[in-house]
Amino acid sequence: MIKDPLVKFGEKVKKERLKKNLSQEELAARAGVHRTYIGMIERAEKNITLGNIARIAKALDLEIMDLFKD
Repeated sequence: MIKDPLVKFGEKVKKERLKKNLSQEELAARAGVHRTYIGMIERAEKNITLGNIARIAKALDLEIMDLFKD
């Protein structure tokens, strides 16, 4: 079974956030989004826009494509 891309993306964001020892609130502040938005992304409750993907990647010091790699 193929995993939902939103679930995979959310899992990757969480993994990278935890690698950097950041809370959801800290990542949200760095990315310029609301703190609850990060949780919603990690739980695959939001269909994230490309602009916000770019903000989150930058906040994690990653390239956008890094968030789509296993």
